[in-house]
Amino acid sequence: FLHLMFAPGDFDVDGTLVKGGGKKGASADTSAHAQAFSIACGTVLGSQNPPVPTPPVHQVLESREFHGSTDGLILLRLARKSLGVEPGSVSTERLERMMEVMYGYISGLSDEEVAEGMDVLPGVLENLTTLAKMKDRVACGLVTGNVEGIARRKMRAVGILATDALAPPSAEQQKRTWLGSDDIGFLGGFGSDFCSGNIDDEARNHLDRSEQIAIAARRCRDSLPALLPEGDVRGLQRVVHVGDAPADVLAAKAYSISSDAEKHGLCVGMVAVATGSYGAEQLRELAGDPIPGRWEPVVLEDGMADPDFIEACGIL
Repeated sequence: FLHLMFAPGDFDVDGTLVKGGGKKGASADTSAHAQAFSIACGTVLGSQNPPVPTPPVHQVLESREFHGSTDGLILLRLARKSLGVEPGSVSTERLERMMEVMYGYISGLSDEEVAEGMDVLPGVLENLTTLAKMKDRVACGLVTGNVEGIARRKMRAVGILATDALAPPSAEQQKRTWLGSDDIGFLGGFGSDFCSGNIDDEARNHLDRSEQIAIAARRCRDSLPALLPEGDVRGLQRVVHVGDAPADVLAAKAYSISSDAEKHGLCVGMVAVATGSYGAEQLRELAGDPIPGRWEPVVLEDGMADPDFIEACGIL
């Protein structure tokens, strides 16, 4: 069987692979990524010349409005609360432009500056190094609310890219240029791939993420001829999502009952890791009961530091 694993992750990124902290004790709230939201919003939607960044996300939005959400939805929420700009007046082009400004800011920083405010969580590098040796049956990637170019820079900056666990980007991904990061791409679905634009329905936090899982799964299927040896006709049969937030659990659960998962006969695994802001019991309650062969959730209190992490993914 070939398995697609993704967590910010998806491997999800924030709270799953990395946490706030950093070498100088900086907060994730003041990380380069966090600052990029304010700069982009003020630059594209602000009325001042020269542009002035909006107040930071963590000062303007409640935690439920950004934890586990996507960059696009966070930008739109920040625009409403800091500038009074409603989502309906933000065209797709302007939202894309904000994401480009976010990436432009990040691309001008060193890896050390990008990594400031982030620490890789225990067990992450070790397990990814192990998974890198299992490419004959596992394709690892990211499903994250991050803009793709930002996710690329973050993964390089914190050393995750160097594990060689992440599969190459799909042909579709390679059509889009992330100046300065085209040579460090990897498989996945990202915040820059899909945004519903609906910030009034809290369910969109996980439903938008579910769309990104579907995008990553499709890209993995499309990439199989390049990932597998010539003549190997195996297909994608299991998708494992690793994440720390309620939105991660609900996104994977929604994907497990989607027409895409049903059409391709996929079993969706969920490894919910209690290494972010949410406890194991809350994640377990959201995951609900397993449906063997269709929805197979596991909750790990120690996250990827759990010695049975890879077994919990269902790939041994």
